Amino acid sequence: MIMYSPFRNVLAGSRLTIYDLISDKGYYNGELPSSQVYFLKYGAEYIEFPTKYRVYTYQGKILDLLFAIDLSCNQLTGTIPPGLWNLSEIRGLNLSHNNLTGAIPSTFSKLKQIESLDLSYNNLTGRIPSELTEMTALAVFSVAHNNLSGPLPNRKNQFGTFEENSYKGNPLLCGPPLNKSCSEGTPSASSSEEEHGPVDMGYFYISFAVSYGIIFLATVAVLYINPYWRRAWFKFIEDCSTACYFFIVDRLGRLPCFRRNM
Repeated sequence: MIMYSPFRNVLAGSRLTIYDLISDKGYYNGELPSSQVYFLKYGAEYIEFPTKYRVYTYQGKILDLLFAIDLSCNQLTGTIPPGLWNLSEIRGLNLSHNNLTGAIPSTFSKLKQIESLDLSYNNLTGRIPSELTEMTALAVFSVAHNNLSGPLPNRKNQFGTFEENSYKGNPLLCGPPLNKSCSEGTPSASSSEEEHGPVDMGYFYISFAVSYGIIFLATVAVLYINPYWRRAWFKFIEDCSTACYFFIVDRLGRLPCFRRNM
């Protein structure tokens, strides 16, 4: 694991704990400990970085050069800790080639200084948050080979510079710069669905049947209680039946085969 972070110009009183993610297997597996993402205490003069059998101590101006986190090529699972947005001075974040799931946190938009964000080769789902277009310093961006879906963010600011390779391997993504248009059937919620949510067809059919059942029972109850309406209803049914009978007989009587049988 290579883990770097800017330690100057951070919030006073906050601190960052760095963990050794190196195991005997050569990689780390498990979830990212979101509750353990802290800042280094402001003004600290050194930091200890443990590896397998040794602990390296960095101090002095070298801390000014630590500005990125690289957790790629491990077997990390779970969702991306939303607390990573607190690393406001970070320049690079690489979480590629892991088994991360869930959505991309929209809070990444608060990483105003980040220049490189690589989330490729994971199992991330959902949409790419439109808020990420606020990352105006971003120069390298990749979410390739995930399970993302929906339209891509508007091509403004830095997102106007990213090409198809940044999104490849996500067959359900659509919109520029991809060749797939969002009108070609890619799952994309309409404005009404975004506001009210998708319709559950099971509940729709049940409510439909219940509504008509209530109307039928109400009609029967009214006809049972009111004799006048009951007589009028049956007369209406009788008139309709008679009209239908004579209409059918008249039409059939015009057919040659029907006249011969008569």
